[in-house]
Amino acid sequence: MTTTPAKGFQLGSTLYSFTNEWHERRYGFEDLIAEVAKRQLGPGLELIGFSSIRGFPNVSDDFAARFKDLMAEHGLTPSCLSINADMAIRRGTMMSVDEAVAYHAPQIEAAAKMGFPTVRCQFAAPVEVIIRLLPLLEKHGIKIGPEVHAPLNPSSPPVMAWREAYAKANSPLLGFIPDFGCCASRLPATYIANLRRQELPEDLIQLALDVWQLPKDAGWKRQEFARRVEPLNADPADVSALAVMFNILSPGTAEMWKEIMPQVVHVHGKFYDFDEHGDEASIDYNSILPVFHDGGFTGFMSSEWEGHLYMRNVDAFEMVAKHQAQARRVIAKHTGQAA
Repeated sequence: MTTTPAKGFQLGSTLYSFTNEWHERRYGFEDLIAEVAKRQLGPGLELIGFSSIRGFPNVSDDFAARFKDLMAEHGLTPSCLSINADMAIRRGTMMSVDEAVAYHAPQIEAAAKMGFPTVRCQFAAPVEVIIRLLPLLEKHGIKIGPEVHAPLNPSSPPVMAWREAYAKANSPLLGFIPDFGCCASRLPATYIANLRRQELPEDLIQLALDVWQLPKDAGWKRQEFARRVEPLNADPADVSALAVMFNILSPGTAEMWKEIMPQVVHVHGKFYDFDEHGDEASIDYNSILPVFHDGGFTGFMSSEWEGHLYMRNVDAFEMVAKHQAQARRVIAKHTGQAA
């Protein structure tokens, strides 16, 4: 079975999808990599540095060599290393720009040592930090980009600030990593069912769902939700639990990604669950993937299953396989080629 769509971008997996298997110690690090290869869920492989690598960002010569051996043995390709900003790692104070540069640099060095061509950073760090790291990125030929994650979109103020800084820096190494959770048409039925299992009041759930659909940013939605529930004397804990939905997924269109398509360096193919046709039930991949194909994106899309946050006793590898199968179907149909 091919793991690459008919043309254009390539498929892969992030080990984040297998968080439950990892945390429950059903698989070790090398076991996860082997299983990804066995189930043909590559060729791209993405890691989160601090989650997957003991002692990160310190990567020993032996570990880096073993990782490269594993990639060769299993026919996988390092696609992206996700790194952390951790600007508030010290209680009561934020890192300075100088400190943040020093914090990011060894993480980028680790990516280079392990053979990753791309690094995912975070908007939590000022864009000045990334601009100052350009000489290091150029030294290793590594591309970098923050994840444009719900509730953001390419036109959100934080993203626009980075786009403006990028325009001044004018480097092909500076980009963005779209997360398709920004393009949800609805919240997953399984997520809503989980809210009900927690016995949250049905009237509050419905209010939250109504607010989620509104074309506003997450801050506005939280305030609006609070305003609507205030007369109900709701438990603050219930209100807080429901307000999370405004940040995990947000409504958006496939077309919005065209604004930054030339600067897309990697993609997070967020997904949760599937309908009876095998299509992601909340995110319209049938519209999104053709935009990236036609836009000329040729990098990796990591299948990123986030249903593990509330779904148990589900085989994450099977979920990723379904996601990649849909991606192949969509691109095959779009290009008129067999999947």
